[in-house]
Amino acid sequence: MARKKKPLPILENITIQDIAAEGKCVVRVNDLVVFVPFCVPGDVVDLQIKRKKHSYAEAEVIKFHKLSDVRAVPFCEHFGICGGCKWQNLPYEEQIKAKQKQVSDQLHRIGKIELPEFRPILGSVKIQEYRNKLDFGCSSKQWLTQEQMKAQVPFSPAIGFHITGAFDKILPVEKCWLMDNLHNEMRNAIRDYALENGLSFFDLRQQVGLLRDIIIRCSNSGEWMVILQMHFDRTSDEALKQSEEQTMGLLQFVADKFPQITSLLWLDNQKCNDTIGDQDIHVFKGKDHMLLLMEDLKFKVGPKSFYQTNTEQAYHLYSVAREFAQLSGNEVVYDLYTGTGTIANFVARKAKKVVGIEYVPEAIEDAKVNSELNGIDNTDFYAGDMKDILTDDFIAEHGQPDIIITDPPRAGMHQDVIDTILRAKPQRIVYVSCNPATQARDLQLLDVDYKVVEVQPVDMFPHTPHVENVVLLVRK
Repeated sequence: MARKKKPLPILENITIQDIAAEGKCVVRVNDLVVFVPFCVPGDVVDLQIKRKKHSYAEAEVIKFHKLSDVRAVPFCEHFGICGGCKWQNLPYEEQIKAKQKQVSDQLHRIGKIELPEFRPILGSVKIQEYRNKLDFGCSSKQWLTQEQMKAQVPFSPAIGFHITGAFDKILPVEKCWLMDNLHNEMRNAIRDYALENGLSFFDLRQQVGLLRDIIIRCSNSGEWMVILQMHFDRTSDEALKQSEEQTMGLLQFVADKFPQITSLLWLDNQKCNDTIGDQDIHVFKGKDHMLLLMEDLKFKVGPKSFYQTNTEQAYHLYSVAREFAQLSGNEVVYDLYTGTGTIANFVARKAKKVVGIEYVPEAIEDAKVNSELNGIDNTDFYAGDMKDILTDDFIAEHGQPDIIITDPPRAGMHQDVIDTILRAKPQRIVYVSCNPATQARDLQLLDVDYKVVEVQPVDMFPHTPHVENVVLLVRK
């Protein structure tokens, strides 16, 4: 006979103490550290422990006794369920204070190296409608709250965001505040058309259903890109024909209703996941790309291209990187993880030569086009895995770097890449990071030959715990 699990306790009249990682708050109760989402320091609450280990626990608020004086009213109806903007209940000035502290804590605690006084964080120019890209999942089963489940609300199709812990269900989103409101009109119109015309929504478990995913991008040049990811029924010729006809009908509806769209694209993804990097993407209307503007530069961005999702703040981020590089016009610059060559082209006119390296071949092709588009002829771009491309032989062939700018993914840099950088001995390294924890780890490895002299946090994602950080290292 199985033993009954001991019920997890309720903690009453607890005052939330501080902000922790991942947008959660933290409170110490006796010897137990408790992490709690969707509250702010100063709230007095009752907590239901949901998961408990020896020294820490995770809990949720079941009752508010007193609301903190340091609190904002969330502006989104989906706050508290959607996990995308966990800090809407925290005033923006408090958000950026927390991000400044996060960068400081992680660089000191993990890096354990000598650090200068940090510059004050650069807050985002916009705190609503700041994104240029959003991705919406389509599911045959909407995510239901506990109340809806108790009321036996039936599952229905939905377009919106994935919910943590429910990979196959989607939280239906009526309005998202992160992008120009036109994107809400587009998404809701696609949903309504699909429901009215009997289009099936994707079932991730069963791998059936036509409408799978929607990506919407907008540009500060006034252009819009919409990518409809479909999943054709290939069980028979008749089923395939119906999938194709329904897709073309939906695309024509979107094209007619939203003439603002300059790139209307689609694909048939038969894989188990929604990634599109290896998929053939077709143009239904307009171009296969859009242009984003920065200073006097134009950047071509295709459906697979990476571009910083906060357009205005990206300019400030890259301006810091360019300032830290201290270019005089005579330097050879290596731009690692160059993406579509945004940083490479942004600094090229102040450098002798820029060499960009990136894993995604399509991004490298865009980077080359971006140089041509802007009349820049002192850049070279190469595609491949960074640890395989950036070798001693590569550096011998393309020139010793005076400056290395690196903007790696969240996992940071591979040990082989760090070792090559150390052997290359650039005078300065500008390290742009979206994850200060892995940045701190890498700074510790570089500390053998380099000293950190500048640290500039930059907020790219208001209402989230995410923060970018730019560090300048100089050779000792």
